[in-house]
Amino acid sequence: QVQLVESGGGLVQAGESLRLSCEASGSTFGVTAMGWFRQAPGKQRELVAIQSNNGQTTVGDSEKGRFTISRDNAKNTVSLQMNALKPEDTAVYYCAAGFPPISRQDQVDYWGQGTQVTVSS
Repeated sequence: QVQLVESGGGLVQAGESLRLSCEASGSTFGVTAMGWFRQAPGKQRELVAIQSNNGQTTVGDSEKGRFTISRDNAKNTVSLQMNALKPEDTAVYYCAAGFPPISRQDQVDYWGQGTQVTVSS
């Protein structure tokens, strides 16, 4: 089993930045993709960004140019730098891990508990 623990959520104003972090522990051997999904109230969980061990990255369309994903494979961590935040970015952000390709929630093998990000206008 793999455990994912997120940190870094909170309340910010529109235009500000926030950084999320996630650390994986347990049987992490073979987990070759880590990243983030988010779920807003009344909406489906959607991909934010995923990065494989080889650096291949997939970023959701609404986040391109504003969000940057980075990984430290040696430490089994993944971070999400979110800039120019908008009220529509308000959601619970979930750390996700598994085996690529990952573009949908049903392709994720492991989930974190989620961290709330709220962007006020």
